[in-house]
Amino acid sequence: MWANLHLLFWLSLMPIVTAWIGRYPIHALPAASYGLVGLGSALAYWVLVRRIIRANGDSSIVARAIGSDLKGNASLVFYVAGVGLAFAEPIVSYVIYAAVALMWFVPDRRLFTTKEVS
Repeated sequence: MWANLHLLFWLSLMPIVTAWIGRYPIHALPAASYGLVGLGSALAYWVLVRRIIRANGDSSIVARAIGSDLKGNASLVFYVAGVGLAFAEPIVSYVIYAAVALMWFVPDRRLFTTKEVS
């Protein structure tokens, strides 16, 4: 429950930083703040996934479906890069953040292709 609340906390900050970017789109601090909130969300998601796997076991359907969690790990890397690049060029960081969103927008078949073994 705490891991889920941790994720929800970070997600609840998204509208605030999004509004800040809307007011100051070419400033570095709002762009970096958006990335930090995204990074916090990505870390909270990573923790939540690990807790679910720990609760269900390493051989569970969820553990097999998550596998190496390429999307989750790539999100962490992209958000770190976006935060760093926000101070050099905010527009580049926005492109990186959009790439993360598009990556997650593409349907993920991991949970739908794993069959339960009785």
